[in-house]
Order: sequence, then structure tokens, then C-alpha cells
Amino acid sequence: MSGHNKWSTIKHTKAKNDAANAKVFTKIGREIIVAVKLGGGDPNSNPRLKNLIQKAKAANMPGENITRVIKKASGELGAVNYEAITYEGYGPAGSAIIVRCLTDNKNRTASDVRHYFDKFGGSLGSTGCVSYLFTKKGVIIVAKGKGITDDDMMMFALDAGADDVEIMDDCFQIYTAPESLDQVKDSLVGNGIEIEQAEVDMIPSNYVSIPEDKIGSFGKLIEALEDNDDVQEVFHNVDNYNSDEEE
Repeated sequence: MSGHNKWSTIKHTKAKNDAANAKVFTKIGREIIVAVKLGGGDPNSNPRLKNLIQKAKAANMPGENITRVIKKASGELGAVNYEAITYEGYGPAGSAIIVRCLTDNKNRTASDVRHYFDKFGGSLGSTGCVSYLFTKKGVIIVAKGKGITDDDMMMFALDAGADDVEIMDDCFQIYTAPESLDQVKDSLVGNGIEIEQAEVDMIPSNYVSIPEDKIGSFGKLIEALEDNDDVQEVFHNVDNYNSDEEE
């Protein structure tokens, strides 16, 4: 899956940066609340919650914060409800952007997202306007340097039910069907493999390069979206934008 190399690098770097940002606690907290409301507060019987707790711990979210969020979602600390909404639009130079949100105020979130697109040279579109350019896949990241050879990782992943494995310079990128993500992840963990990240993502079918004079505006749009507490994830198909270089 060499076509996904650029996505892999961007995603892998972004995950490390997000873990150092306190805002990630708010975003994971909202995901936990939704997971508890859908499947209960016991991670042993709620795989989605179990995965999110692992994600929270990987981001260094304090245990007391996790417990407080679960109690809040269970109604012990007051009721709170978040609604999942996905926005699609075009960034500078016709780039494609998908914005996944969890919000307690749809009007506020819609207004904010539209404002960001308008301010930085994009336009918010209708549902489906760009999502056909992406494919939903489960993605598992395993860091290299753990004593596992490329061949061994390929064998473990494919035997576990993965669709493909991409060998990067610093990590293995394992692709699965969305519904097989947990199965593959659990199988890898059972073989003593340490998982760095595992989630369902939207991967571009094709990438675009935008003119250098538009990169700044594109970067500001992505940063504004990601900085909003209501926004959980932002996906795009631009291959010549690197958030690290924009900092």
C-alpha cells in the first residue's frame, strides 16, 4: 500500500503531537462519554470504551480524569449528551476535507466550522461532496525497534485478519476492515506486540498537491479546525502539507 505512505507519515506524526496537547483530554473525554452511553461504563463488556481508555492512557490522561468522565457519562456527576456530526468541504485549491465532531450545540459547531472554511479560503459543502474520495479503514500503528522483523510482522498481521501491512521507516502501518480492527488488534497484543495506535480512519483514495502560496491558508484552516473542542478529527487529501513544518 505504498499509495498510503504520505497519509501514514502525517497521521503518525500528528498522533505524537496531539498526545502532548492538553486539548486531547477534552476530545477523548467526549469520545468516552459517547461510548459509555452506547455500551455502558464497564470496559470489560464495552470494547469501544476499553479502546478509548487505552487511548487516553497513551495520551497521558490522568486516571482520575478518566474515572470522572465515565461517572459523568453514567449520570453520577450530572447529565451530558454529545451528538456526532460530520462536515465535508473544500479547502484552498480544491483540497478535500472531512471534519468529524462531537457537540452539545449543533448551531455553535456548524457556525464555527463554516467560519473557519470561509476565513481561510475554503467552502463548506453538502454531505457526500468529498467523502467519496476517502475509504474508511481500520489502521494500527506498531513502532519499529521492538525486536520484530518485517517478515514476522507481516505474518502476524495477515494471520490475524489484516488486509495489508505497510512497512515504514519508523513503524508498521497495518490496515484492516473497520469491523475487524479490534479482532486484529487483540490478536497482535496476544502475540506480545505493543500497539501504539489503533483506530478507524478515512484514508484518501488519491492525493493532491496544492500551490505553495496556498499552503499557509490550508495549514491555518486545518489548525483552526483541530483546535476547536467540538472537532474530534480532521481528514484531508493534501500530500504537501506537514503540520510540523508549519509550527
